[in-house]
Amino acid sequence: MILACDVGLKRIGIAMLLNGVILPLEAILRHNRNQASRDLSDLLREKNIQVLVVGKPNESYADTNARIEHFIKLVDFKGEIVFINEDNSSIEAYENLEHLGKKNKRLATKDGRLDSLSACRILERYCQQVLKNH
Repeated sequence: MILACDVGLKRIGIAMLLNGVILPLEAILRHNRNQASRDLSDLLREKNIQVLVVGKPNESYADTNARIEHFIKLVDFKGEIVFINEDNSSIEAYENLEHLGKKNKRLATKDGRLDSLSACRILERYCQQVLKNH
């Protein structure tokens, strides 16, 4: 099983590859990094995940990359960890919410649905870049 995450300061978007279909899961709301890393560790164990795909921006965002790498080190996970470029994944996910009104878009941003749609884009990129070569 493969799971992707979009690590943010307030929320962690989650997506999973299930029978060849990418599905958004409920985002993890971050109260602090220890709680969030515990919640992600529990989810990885519950879903029996073998590969964790983590979105990271390009090299010009050194602070963000360091924060994401530090957070992932806190996660209790023995499987494979793959970092994938996440540039514009949130913008693309937001564009997928065009059918929602302004109020519902704001709500989707606040409750983590947007973050999980962004994780879907990250997982899609992983599938295109990595899985197509196997």
